[in-house]
Amino acid sequence: MGPRSRTLELFYDVLSPYSWLAFEILCRYKNIWNVDLQLRPSLISGIMKDSGNQPPAMLPRKAAYMKDDIKLLRQFLQVPIHFPKEFASVVLEKGSLTAMRFLTSVKLEHPEMLEKVSRELWLRIWSRDEDITEPQSILAAAEKAGMSTAQARGLLERVSTPQVKNQLRETTEAACKHGAFGLPITVAHLDDTTHMLFGSDRMELLAHVLGEKWMGPVPPVGNARL
Repeated sequence: MGPRSRTLELFYDVLSPYSWLAFEILCRYKNIWNVDLQLRPSLISGIMKDSGNQPPAMLPRKAAYMKDDIKLLRQFLQVPIHFPKEFASVVLEKGSLTAMRFLTSVKLEHPEMLEKVSRELWLRIWSRDEDITEPQSILAAAEKAGMSTAQARGLLERVSTPQVKNQLRETTEAACKHGAFGLPITVAHLDDTTHMLFGSDRMELLAHVLGEKWMGPVPPVGNARL
């Protein structure tokens, strides 16, 4: 009998801080657990609309809770995450459409760069409180991740093409079909069984599903820190 087929799909949007936390944990564990981690750039606004959910910024008590939650998680998960000063504006007004189309373009053309470019966009919005809606900001993130200026500009020029738009829409629709009502979701494919787990705080349960050991958010092997 051959080894079990184990693929994890992470559906995420860089507008979602909890997506960043799940992303970093899964990047730390993908080799430890020997899983095929597939990154799926998605549009959280589309998922919210499809499910009838509302972002936390719409609920004052939830928004206030998030600030304390993020502060604690920054220390616990060792991810340099900070709340933007104009949180409601960032989440409700500016959004992430161009950024997520850009990441979709990266996945289509240079999938080997997707992890690094995604991380750089999260660092800009959720660590340094920088705008990710401006083309120059997106280009700067891509170049910081190791892309050439020509590569980054070429990808940015493709964000309005039908191929990129359709791919982002299809990925977002796939998340909805898995039952997403927000992001992140991790979809575990184990042979003929599929499990959808929501949020960044289900990683111990994910380890159980995989039959693997959970060693905390920063496993004591390799270069686990960001």
